[in-house]
Amino acid sequence: MTLLILGLVLFLGVHSARIFAPGWRDRTRDRLGEGAWKGLYSLLSLVGFAAIVWGYGQARLEPTALWTPPPGMRHAASLLTLGSFVLLAAAYVPRNLFKARWGHPMLLGTKLWALAHLLANGNLADVLLFGGFLAWAVALFIVSRRRDRATGATYPAASRTGTAVTLLVGTAAWVVFAFWAHGVLIGVRPFG
Repeated sequence: MTLLILGLVLFLGVHSARIFAPGWRDRTRDRLGEGAWKGLYSLLSLVGFAAIVWGYGQARLEPTALWTPPPGMRHAASLLTLGSFVLLAAAYVPRNLFKARWGHPMLLGTKLWALAHLLANGNLADVLLFGGFLAWAVALFIVSRRRDRATGATYPAASRTGTAVTLLVGTAAWVVFAFWAHGVLIGVRPFG
């Protein structure tokens, strides 16, 4: 469990510099240079991610049950993760409704993903992992929206094509992940 917690602190900490220490982040990036900053950021992120994966895997070997979710929560989680994949796609597909309306669809997708997994899992490691990501995504979304308002940031208007492509790409990615990759990579098959 310790490795999972350390991984979460490192990974989410690196990704929170913009929230809690924007001045330090900018000064450090300027001092190191853009390339070195991105390299260090990426390295620390990868180390944190590896610790999360390893620590979560170890914690699953000896789970500490906090509650038993009702079986119907798996269906709710599947529906929410479909939405999270669409929102993830919206972060990259230009001129879609989700990015035009909310500006930060990846953070919304992370919130849905984390919430879905909290609903469907009741072990301590699940609460730490998914609860940590949920809290991080909520905080970063609030800060990002405030920053957008303060700077007058706007996003390109949505087009039907951009929104349709977002829906198709997100749904296709969800199908591949839900019906194949989740079982291969995570060891759990959401649909049996």
